[in-house]
Amino acid sequence: MKLLVLGAGAWGTALAASAGARHEVTLWARDAAQAAALRQQRENRRYLPGVPLPASLALAGGPGFGGLADHQDLVIVATPMAGLREMLQALAGCRVPVAWLCKGFEAARGQLAHEIQAEVAPGLAAGVLTGPSFALEVARGQPTALVAASQHAQVRDALVQAFHGPALRVYGNDDIVGAEVGGAVKNVLAIATGLCDGLSLGQNARAALITRGLAEMTRLGIALGARAQTFMGLSGLGDLVLTATGDLSRNRQVGLLLARGRSLQQALDSLGHVAEGVYSARTVVARARGLQVEMPIAEGVLELLDGRLAPPQVVARLMGRDPAVEMPGF
Repeated sequence: MKLLVLGAGAWGTALAASAGARHEVTLWARDAAQAAALRQQRENRRYLPGVPLPASLALAGGPGFGGLADHQDLVIVATPMAGLREMLQALAGCRVPVAWLCKGFEAARGQLAHEIQAEVAPGLAAGVLTGPSFALEVARGQPTALVAASQHAQVRDALVQAFHGPALRVYGNDDIVGAEVGGAVKNVLAIATGLCDGLSLGQNARAALITRGLAEMTRLGIALGARAQTFMGLSGLGDLVLTATGDLSRNRQVGLLLARGRSLQQALDSLGHVAEGVYSARTVVARARGLQVEMPIAEGVLELLDGRLAPPQVVARLMGRDPAVEMPGF
C-alpha cells in the first residue's frame, strides 16, 4: 500500500513511522530545510527527539506537494486545524481516499473538519483518524487504539489497512460528526481538568469534571447530528480521559500553568506547540449557544482564557450552580 503523509509534525511523523514498517510511505514537510534535516538525521529532533525513522520511510519537502498525491492509495493530512482548509483545497481533485488527523474547530469560521471538506472539496472520499493517542507513544510502538471515522466505507477500510497492526488497533465508525465533536470538545475540557489539578482540588473534583464534561460533549454532539453512543467510545470518553489526565497533553498543561499564575501567553510560549483547546473554546461555546445547548464547563474555560474570571472564580461559578437531576450522557 502506498501512503502520503502531508505534514511532518509529531503526529504525522509518528503515524508515517508506524505505517512505514509495513507500507510504502512518503512523509512530506512544507519546509524543504526540515525535510533535508529529516533525511540527514533520520529523526524528527524538533517534535519526536530520540525516535529513529524507519530506513524505508521516504522524505519529501518544499512548497507544494506536486503530483505526489496522484500516485498513492491513501493521503493523510497531518497539519493543524489552521492549515486544513488550504490542504483540502489543494487535494480537491484527488481520486484516492483522504483523511485528516487534526482535532478542533477552525478558528476563523468555526467549522469542524468535515464541514470544511464539504465546503471546499465536496467530491473527496474523506474522513478522520482520531482517538486517544499521544504521538510519542505511537512512535515508540506502545499499544494504541484509534477510530477511522467516515461516511465512506472505502476510507474506513483504507485507514484500517494502512495503520492497523501489532501495536495499533483501528476501529471503523461511520459517525464522523460524533468523532469530530469528541476530538474538539475534549481539548477544552482538558484545560478545565488541568486547572482543577493545578489548584489541587483533588481527585473527586477531577472525576466530576470529566464526567460532567462528557455530558456537555454529548449534548453538543447530538445537537449537531451525532449519535450518543459514539461519545462512550474511543473518540469520546477515551480521548477525553487521555487528554484530561495525561501529562503529555498540551491542553491539560495550559490549565495547570494558568492555575499556577501564568498568563495565557506565557503558558502558550512555554509549550512550544499548538494547544487546540485554546482556539476551540470560543467556537465550542458559540456553537453551543446557537443551538441552545448548556455547556457550563466550556463557558468557564472561555471566561478564564479571556481573562474575565480568575481560576478560583471559575471553580466557584461551577460549584455555585443550582441543583439538577443527573441524566448520564445528557
